[in-house]
Amino acid sequence: MHMRRTPRQARPLRAGGALLAAVALLVSACSSGSPSGGSSGSSTRTAAPTGAALTPLPRDTPSALAPYYGQKLNWRSCGVPGFECATMKAPLDYDKPGSGDVRLAVSRAKATGPGKRLGSLLVNPGGPGGSAVNYLQSYAGIGYPAEVRARYDMVAVDPRGVARSEPVECLNGRAMDAYTQTDTTPDDGRETDQLVEAFKKFAGGCGAHSPDVLRHVSTVEAARDMDILRAVLGDEKLTYVGASYGTFLGATYAGLYPDRVGRLVLDGALDPSLDARRLNEEQTAGFETAFQSFAKDCVRHSDCPLGDAGTSPDQVGRNLKAFFRQLDKKPIPAGDPDGRKLGEALATTGVITAMYDESSWPQLRDALTSAMRRNDGAGLLALSDSYYERDADGQYANLMSANAAVNCLDLPPAFSGPDQVERSLPAFEKASPVFGEGLAWASLNCAYWPVGNTGEPHRIEAKGAAPILVVGTTRDPATPYPWARSLASQLSSGTLLTYVGDGHTAYGRGSACIDSAIDRYLLQGVPPEKGKRCS
Repeated sequence: MHMRRTPRQARPLRAGGALLAAVALLVSACSSGSPSGGSSGSSTRTAAPTGAALTPLPRDTPSALAPYYGQKLNWRSCGVPGFECATMKAPLDYDKPGSGDVRLAVSRAKATGPGKRLGSLLVNPGGPGGSAVNYLQSYAGIGYPAEVRARYDMVAVDPRGVARSEPVECLNGRAMDAYTQTDTTPDDGRETDQLVEAFKKFAGGCGAHSPDVLRHVSTVEAARDMDILRAVLGDEKLTYVGASYGTFLGATYAGLYPDRVGRLVLDGALDPSLDARRLNEEQTAGFETAFQSFAKDCVRHSDCPLGDAGTSPDQVGRNLKAFFRQLDKKPIPAGDPDGRKLGEALATTGVITAMYDESSWPQLRDALTSAMRRNDGAGLLALSDSYYERDADGQYANLMSANAAVNCLDLPPAFSGPDQVERSLPAFEKASPVFGEGLAWASLNCAYWPVGNTGEPHRIEAKGAAPILVVGTTRDPATPYPWARSLASQLSSGTLLTYVGDGHTAYGRGSACIDSAIDRYLLQGVPPEKGKRCS
C-alpha cells in the first residue's frame, strides 16, 4: 500500500519479506497485552481463538493509565502551512504502564468553517506501516471535501513503530536493496536457501535494531493509543476514516471500545477472522482479478507489449510470466546510479504496484514496453521503488520494516518452513497464475521473526456501537471484496457500501455516488441504505 507520490491511500503492504517484492499482504489481527490493561503478564494474548469475538475493554479507564489520558499536547508549527504537530505519550506495554513510554507523532489541521465544529476526524491510510501524518499533510488535510474539512479538525497519528513514532528499523539502504532483489520464485534448493537466509537476515536486523518496540507494535496497542488520543483531543467518541489495513485498526478500536464509536468509515476492508495463509491466498486471487482487468484494457491499446486485440487475458498473463522468467535468468539494465538491474523480483513488484490504481495502467504499459522491447527496465524499477518508498539517495522509509513487524505480531505465521510453501504452491498458482508462486514464498517471512505473535484470527462484533460504514470495491486487488462483506456482517452495526469498479479503496477515487454517501455519513451521521451500490 503506498505513497511516494502524494497518494490518495497508502497501499497495503505485503507482509512478505525478502520478496516483499511481490506480496502486498496487509494481514493483521488482534494482538498484544491483556485487553483490560491489567498486569496479566507479557505473554497474555488478547485475541480469542478463530471464530470467537474480540472482547471489549472495561469502560472505566485503569488508574495506571490516567496520566496518559490526562496529558496535554504541546502543539507547535510543523513547517507545513496549515498544520500543527505535537508528541503524545503512550505506555510501551499496556500490561506494565509504568515500565516506559512510546512517543507518538501527531498532526492536525483545524476545522476551517463555516458551520459548527463536529470534533476531530482521525485518518489512517493503511499499511501497516503507512505514515498517517504524511497522508494527512499531503492529501487528507487538503484534499478531503471542503465540507468535511470545514466541520472537523483533521488529525493523524503515526502508529507506534511507524515513521515519526519510534520507527522499527531493520536494514539499511544497501542491505534493503539486496533484500528487495532476492529471488522469490526459487528454482532449486540453493535458491530456496538463499530466500530463507534473506528472510532471516531481515528479521535479525529488526530484532537487533528495535528490540523493545518490536514487541509492542500490535494493532490492539495502536488502537488503544488512538483512544488516548481521542481523550486528549477532548472528544467523547472517535470519528475515523481508515483505508486498507486502517480498516482493521478502526474495527479493532470498535471491538475494544464499542461505546466510544462515533462515525467510522472503513474503506477497503480487511477480514479479521481469516488466518495468515488464507489472507495471503485470497489476496493473491485479488491481484489476479485486478490483473485480468488490466489485461483486458491493455490489449485495447496499440502500445500493449503483452498482446493485441485478439489476445485473451489468460494469454496476456502467460506472456508476462514468460517475461518474468527471462528476467529471472538475465536481469536487464535499468539506468540506476547504484547499479541495480531489473530482475524478476523488482519487475513483479513494479507490476503489482500498478494494480492498486487503474490510473497507473498507462504508466505500466509504457514501463513494460520499454523493458520488453527496448531492454530498458527504468520504468518498472521506478514503480517498484515507489512501492518500497525508496528515495533517489537509495534510502528507504521504514514502511517495509513496520509492515512486517505488525503483521508478524498480529497473526501466527502463514507457513513454518519451505516444505509447507511447496505444498501450497498449487493453490496459490491456481489463485493467480501470474503472481501466485512469488506471493506464496513471500508468505514465509514471519516464520523467522524474532518475536512470537500475540494475536490470533477473530471476529469483531462491537456490540452496542453506533452505525459503522464498511466500504468494499468489487475488483480491489489488495483487500478483496468478500472481506468487506465479511467485516460488515461481523459488526453488529455494520453497513456495507459497495463500489463496482477497479482499484484499491473507493473514497476520493472519482465516484460521486461513493463520495456523497460517505460525506453524508461523516457530516450527518446517516449511513447509506442497506445494499447501496455505486459505480
